[in-house]
Amino acid sequence: MPDVETLVYTNEPALILPVLEKELQDFQTEAHRMLNGEWEENQFIGFRLKQGVYGQRQPNVQMIRVKLPFGGVTPEQMDAFAEVAERFAPLRKGHITTRQNIQLHHIPLAKAAEALFVLGKAGLSTREACGNTVRNVTGDPWAGIQEGELFDPTPYAGAFARFWLRNPLSQLLPRKFKVAFTGTDADNAITGIHDLGFIPRIQDGVKGFEVVVGGGLSIMARNAPVLAPFVSTDEYLRLSEAVVRIFEKADELRKNRSKARLKFLVHRVGIEEFRRMVDEELKGDWASKDFRPDRLLYIHDEEKNAPPRKPLYQQPNGDMAAFSAFVSANVRAQRQQGFSAVEVKVTRGDLKPEQFRGIATLMREYCGGYARMTVGQNIVLRWVRDESLFEVFQALRDLGLADIGAQGITDVVSCPGTDSCKLGITASMGLNQAIQDRVELMDVTDALTRKIHIKMSGCPNSCGQHHIANIGFHGAAMRVGPQQLPAYHMFVGGSYDNGNLRMATQLKVRLPAKRGPDAVERVVKFYEAGRQPGEEFNAFFDRVGAEAFETAIEDLTLPGDFTDDNRQMFIDWSRLELYQLQRGEGECAI
Repeated sequence: MPDVETLVYTNEPALILPVLEKELQDFQTEAHRMLNGEWEENQFIGFRLKQGVYGQRQPNVQMIRVKLPFGGVTPEQMDAFAEVAERFAPLRKGHITTRQNIQLHHIPLAKAAEALFVLGKAGLSTREACGNTVRNVTGDPWAGIQEGELFDPTPYAGAFARFWLRNPLSQLLPRKFKVAFTGTDADNAITGIHDLGFIPRIQDGVKGFEVVVGGGLSIMARNAPVLAPFVSTDEYLRLSEAVVRIFEKADELRKNRSKARLKFLVHRVGIEEFRRMVDEELKGDWASKDFRPDRLLYIHDEEKNAPPRKPLYQQPNGDMAAFSAFVSANVRAQRQQGFSAVEVKVTRGDLKPEQFRGIATLMREYCGGYARMTVGQNIVLRWVRDESLFEVFQALRDLGLADIGAQGITDVVSCPGTDSCKLGITASMGLNQAIQDRVELMDVTDALTRKIHIKMSGCPNSCGQHHIANIGFHGAAMRVGPQQLPAYHMFVGGSYDNGNLRMATQLKVRLPAKRGPDAVERVVKFYEAGRQPGEEFNAFFDRVGAEAFETAIEDLTLPGDFTDDNRQMFIDWSRLELYQLQRGEGECAI
């Protein structure tokens, strides 16, 4: 195995993170030892997590999380996801997360190593996708192709991911550490909810970043304050190491795992004191080395590899209305003339093997081989020639992936919840489906209403990012007499559009899970009936206040007694049995 310091990095598409075969072989060996009883489970967990293999609430199966820096993926990698989902995942699907990862669930430990080899052969790394490390470096899926960019941050996001992978400093942090790079002030990467966020800036002709620090959701949701208004691209890695060093040495954060994120330290000491701590850390001997990212930069000219023109393109013939609606909702013009980016709406972030392969085929033929996952659990197909948009639409329709409304009210975001997560309280994926079905039945045509974002998490940890939704939910439990009931806390008024990040207000109500779709419909109709001309949802919420929303759904919060007639209220979405709270220890804290 080559030494990490001597690794040679390539600029091949999406091959950002080097996969070391010895690590995969070691995992195979140690997994066999675990299965043979030579490891205790609690001893094996740390080793397993470092390779991105995560325990599920179901016994004897694992979730494999694959890191995709800034969401970038190749056709060959999509084919690899299809193969793993088909061969090893009983539910035959992969899941796009809100951090641009791909997760594959219910894989037996005995098969996990084989799955890792399939992924590794395609250049897909799971290293440090879980555990107390620097996690997947997320990015703007439109970086490099959108108007208003000062420069493309992709090379620097790639360098950051490479710098921190296998870095000794990031192997046992107090908790996980999340990083994002955006392309413009519209902030499609939502930098404000990250431990570190980078926003492009140019000062005196020098490229650099505005750096924000200490953001996060879950317990004590915080919008990251500005650490530095400008740090050059030659210095941004040095600054990041100072921050990580401070985090790693913060022993007080290790005393309580639920409050061990960097945001708690930044909040406690204040941003001015944290800046002083960073300045002091930068005086250390470690800071004297060269931190220029040149060797680590991921530089690839996507435009050079854009698809050539074809002699003929298929044109709409009787499908103009459906195609026009798709273009209006799901297509953005690139700043490069003649090209567009297509956002594929992926329902609940789930893709079947045939859909992975179908997208791979589209990428090869129409995108020059490029696509990126989004933080909204969708896929952006880049470098699509305008003339080929109808052919792409037709192909997506054949795959069941041509739904309109990407990033709109029908594009509901959710974490897996109790489908797989040990920390899950409720079946958030089931609620997601129920709410999406209800909204589609409502047939929303109003442009302002269609902009509403709905997100949900199966517990307070906000993996579904409910804190920044216009309408958000997180799982909870209620007791009605001797019987437990699946329920949700409801959040209203969050936002992340156009760089306007704000946290939602939690309503003083708790809803039975089965009333979630009713609550959404009630709130939407309340907004449409009471708004002023042109008034967007959050502005309406600010004007009328949380209490008015609470009153609008107050009757929905009363479940009634447990009876045979009311039995369904006590069964969670997509479940058959009566609800009973079952929650284990999340391995992200280990």
